[in-house]
Amino acid sequence: MSTRGPAGATGAASVTSVVVRLKLCLLRNGLRQSAGRRAAYVFSIVVVLLFTALQMLGLIALRGDEHAAAVAVPLVALLALGWAVMPLFFPTGDETLDPTRLVMLPLRPRPLVRALLAASLVGIGPLFTLCVLVGTVIAVARSTAAYVTAVAAVPLALLCCVALARAVAAANTGLLSSRRGRDLAVLSGLLIAVGAQLVNFGAQRLSSSGLGELEPVADVLSWVPPSSAIGAIRAADEGSYGLALAQLAVTALALTLLLRLWAGTLTRLMTSPDGSTLQSAGTGRARTRSSGLSRLLPAGRTGTIMERGLRYIWRDPKTKAAWVTSLAIGLIVPVFNALQGTGSVYFACFAAGMLGILMYNQFGQDASAFWTVAMTISSTRDAYVELRGRALALLTVALPYAAFVTVLTTAVLGDWRTLPEALGLSFALLGALLATGAWSSARYPYSIPSEGYKGAAPGQAGIVWLSLIGGMVAAVLLCLPVLGLTIWLHISANGDSWTWLLLPVGTAYGAGITELGLRLSAPSTAGRLPEILTAVSKA
Repeated sequence: MSTRGPAGATGAASVTSVVVRLKLCLLRNGLRQSAGRRAAYVFSIVVVLLFTALQMLGLIALRGDEHAAAVAVPLVALLALGWAVMPLFFPTGDETLDPTRLVMLPLRPRPLVRALLAASLVGIGPLFTLCVLVGTVIAVARSTAAYVTAVAAVPLALLCCVALARAVAAANTGLLSSRRGRDLAVLSGLLIAVGAQLVNFGAQRLSSSGLGELEPVADVLSWVPPSSAIGAIRAADEGSYGLALAQLAVTALALTLLLRLWAGTLTRLMTSPDGSTLQSAGTGRARTRSSGLSRLLPAGRTGTIMERGLRYIWRDPKTKAAWVTSLAIGLIVPVFNALQGTGSVYFACFAAGMLGILMYNQFGQDASAFWTVAMTISSTRDAYVELRGRALALLTVALPYAAFVTVLTTAVLGDWRTLPEALGLSFALLGALLATGAWSSARYPYSIPSEGYKGAAPGQAGIVWLSLIGGMVAAVLLCLPVLGLTIWLHISANGDSWTWLLLPVGTAYGAGITELGLRLSAPSTAGRLPEILTAVSKA
């Protein structure tokens, strides 16, 4: 037994050095692929370093402030949250996140955990995290005891963040390598947009009420790892040494549990058989059953087209990303402005606008498979039914959602008197966008790449902007009759008592303009099928 200990330690150290060198080799070889990749990497380093410097300056400026810990503790919690979710949204950012790549190697779980944990400390993310943690120490610590506690607290917090990311990535390895994992990667932009709105909302609240509002949150998070490590520094600074030791113990316990969870997941991944080729019993029978969705839709070609469009929303990553982004932003903009007291009930039209532009480039989501649609269109009537089915599929979600956002915004503002006119304007705008979107889909189609973040094939960016901007301007011009009626009712002597008429007028106008747009777009669609197929097949 005495000879196995040093040999085992030497073997673990050897595995660690090999994995760290492997991480550096992957990084170096990735940068050798192209000059553009090297430029992007250097640019990302510069941006991260600048942001890190600003973060450090802000934390240093808090030194001596009575609410410094109230800012530092939640900041570390947000940092840990970022470490937890980033592997889900950017699974290809680090090739070593997928432990199944090492399944054929004779590695034990514990040495592998140590090696991967050491490799995880190499990169921009750990450097940024370390700088933020050091900044929180500068902001919070004022005594020798606090700095001594920080010597243990900072490494524990850093290792907690890294181990959390690794445990989440290992537990979701199957998800990250599947189509749903790619869906998450496409939706990462939505997370950033929503997060930015939440941060903006919180910053405005803090600027008006002061940092003292964070104190209750910081008190709770001081017992949640890895924020508990910063809470231990604050406790040691205040002379509560027993409390500081308890919070350090909580952080150490969390790190131990994460490492055990990670090791257990690695053991299961590297010893379990691959079930990707196994078919569950009854799959064939399940496929033959008619879906519940088809039974709710109209019979005939219209229902088939609507079902296809709704399935695109659920299954196609790019279409799903566009829909979720439009739904989220269409809700965030009016409701958050209303919560901040700077909004208006007319901001609810933003939801109808965000969903209405999804009618543009309807054939682009079909890509090269558009030929199957083109084979079913032999007349203007067929083209009209095709466009009508796509518009109805969009309205199935957009109409109730626009109404929901309008009612919610009105409820937050408490201005129920303006609800009918806001609904009327929203429905009119939605109808105008459906009309111009159908026409634009026939006249200015473009291809949508299935991979990556680009929304159009190379050389088609001009068509995208012409379609969207021109269509939205045309939609606003088409809404001028309803807008003019709204303004006239507000400036007339007794017009306020008749504003409820805008709801039926706007609804009827939106339905009429949609029908007119579909009928005017059908001849162009039927006559330009080869051109549309060529345009949408370039990606």
